[in-house]
Amino acid sequence: MELAVYNIKGEDTGRKVSLNDEIFAVANPNEHVVYLDVKQYLANQRQGTHKAKERSEVAGSTKKLGRQKGGGGARHGDINSPLFHGGGRVFGPRPRDYRFKLNKKVKALARRSALTHKAQQNQIMVVEDFTFDAPRTKDFVNITRNLKIEGVKTLLVVSKSDENVFKSMRNIPTVNSINAKDINTYSVLNNRMMLVTESSVEVLNNLK
Repeated sequence: MELAVYNIKGEDTGRKVSLNDEIFAVANPNEHVVYLDVKQYLANQRQGTHKAKERSEVAGSTKKLGRQKGGGGARHGDINSPLFHGGGRVFGPRPRDYRFKLNKKVKALARRSALTHKAQQNQIMVVEDFTFDAPRTKDFVNITRNLKIEGVKTLLVVSKSDENVFKSMRNIPTVNSINAKDINTYSVLNNRMMLVTESSVEVLNNLK
């Protein structure tokens, strides 16, 4: 697959770049492994620090509220019972680790499947490498306007970090940035468009 290279003014430069069919044109994209990879990514983001006090952890008197029989009602223990307001919670959440493991080959297939989906939907645009003399959000907004992706949730894929570019786009809520070597299934699918710099195409083509 070949894509045209645009400059930051939105003009076709006349150059084209080739996308590796092994990465961007998988014969049978696997939706299930995409689901598993996204599930793992989101699970790994969870802190797992949730905690609710159970019956033995609630501060309160342990005196039995009433006699066992003859009270005309249910048999109650202490005030910390989950049946009472302010009592402990039954089977409440406890701190835990939500992370789980996926094989490297499964994650690689999921990433290729996600990139293939983007290519099939014509949601990948290649722009020549650019930089700014100083951080300025307006300059990056002009680029998105010129490329007709202003307001569209976009993932900027770069081959190396550029502080001026990063600071220029970080205040735009619809734009995210990632290094090409760190690209993952979730970041690909969590954006409508992929704006790929020309130098990062080679990195993507050599992903394993």
